[in-house]
Amino acid sequence: MSGGGLLVAGTTSDAGKSVVTAGICRWLVRQGVKVAPFKAQNMSLNSFVTREGAEIGRAQAMQAQACRVEPTALMNPVLLKPGGERSSQVVLLGRPVGEMSARGYHGGRQQRLLGTVLDCLERLRGTYDAVICEGAGSPAEINLRRTDIVNMGIARGAGLPVLVVGDIDRGGVFASFFGTVALLSPEDQQLVAGFLVNKFRGDVSLLEPGLEMLRGLTGRRTYGVLPFRHGLGIDEEDGLRVSLRGTVRESVVAAPVGEDVLRVAVCAVPLMSNFTDVDALAAEPGVVVRFVDRPEELADADLVVVPGTRGTVRALEWLRERGLADALRRRAAEGRPVLGICGGFQVLGEHIEDDVESRRGRVDGLGVLPVRVRFAREKTLTRPAGEALGEPVEGYEIHHGVAEVLGGDTFLDGCRVGQTWGTHWHGSLESDGFRRAFLREVAAAAGRRFVPAPDTSFAALREEQLDRLGDLIEQHADTDALWRLIESGAPQGLPFIPPGAPA
Repeated sequence: MSGGGLLVAGTTSDAGKSVVTAGICRWLVRQGVKVAPFKAQNMSLNSFVTREGAEIGRAQAMQAQACRVEPTALMNPVLLKPGGERSSQVVLLGRPVGEMSARGYHGGRQQRLLGTVLDCLERLRGTYDAVICEGAGSPAEINLRRTDIVNMGIARGAGLPVLVVGDIDRGGVFASFFGTVALLSPEDQQLVAGFLVNKFRGDVSLLEPGLEMLRGLTGRRTYGVLPFRHGLGIDEEDGLRVSLRGTVRESVVAAPVGEDVLRVAVCAVPLMSNFTDVDALAAEPGVVVRFVDRPEELADADLVVVPGTRGTVRALEWLRERGLADALRRRAAEGRPVLGICGGFQVLGEHIEDDVESRRGRVDGLGVLPVRVRFAREKTLTRPAGEALGEPVEGYEIHHGVAEVLGGDTFLDGCRVGQTWGTHWHGSLESDGFRRAFLREVAAAAGRRFVPAPDTSFAALREEQLDRLGDLIEQHADTDALWRLIESGAPQGLPFIPPGAPA
């Protein structure tokens, strides 16, 4: 017998689907329910490697953590990794299967994947008591409904009830809720059980008359009003747009343990990927993280991070155009700390041979690390572990570039020359002992009297964040009604709201 299920859709991108899904997952697991997350199709430059070596969206990995289960490729069978405005790498069941234009994907390939994603969902439902699914964008994208496999397509295919989340902080939430339902076909509307208001500020009693009017207009109830809370975002996921403010989770920098703060500047390269690597730095008391795109912004930085990117050659050009390339070379020559991660590591090398990603052939790098990179067609997807700076460290690798290290000191399978460090390992800074040792080196090189806090646990902070999401659902949603939805499906006899989807 299949377990229960629910699809969390949204009125827009960034309505809070990922956060609500994670919160429902954490609430359920605290009730003793065996639960798993699912997102049929994700568009993200932030990805993660599962233990079996499959690449999935980081949001689903975080949602699996909310469920206290190990993430697998079944939880995110289709991952699209944008390489520009019009094309993406298609990752199917954790492995890349090629590049495709948006027109080509929506023109036929996507619809052919419906059977695959429904099979993955059914396998999860056969293993877990409940599967909480996340939609993408809005279910009322009428131009894409025919080929949809992530919103109403998956809801119809699996008979899932749908909860629509709206961000009231943006305004227009009542119109968004009503319009979302009214642009769906009668068959789709039968699965839309109701609404969840997200990011509400103020007195809920002032909102209640509107919620009653909405129920009168749609015949659908509101399952909760979640208050606005700072710093509750989980790992960013959708598309090319990156909210740099959200990237560091709107975190408040705690007072430093030592006398000085430590300033970290992250180069906001195009197609920036896995920028969540710097979250562990932002979690340290006294570490100030900011994203920069001008060379003068590097002047007072104690550490500059060149992050991962889905377009290494394009990032190199961007660094040169902006004057950041020369600024990075000067920093390296002066012995001022620079850390390159994945694509950021590759740009710091001598040259790149790329006939895969950009197809530009040989391109000179910045030449500050003795490394030569050749892009292979097969993607490296691993979960390495080792030791660095006398501390155990774990990470994950996602890259086409194969690095030939010709000198320097060994550093996480990459290298180090002076105070310039480079590695393909994402997530290494989440290893607490290693992060503290690295920051001590950076502080010494920068001449800062900064002292890492002795007790910051990044894993514990993540758990606290997930518990706060679970608390939001438990305290501000009708959990009894939510469980009835998950267990029994959408209520029968929900009214049709005209005009419905165009023919």
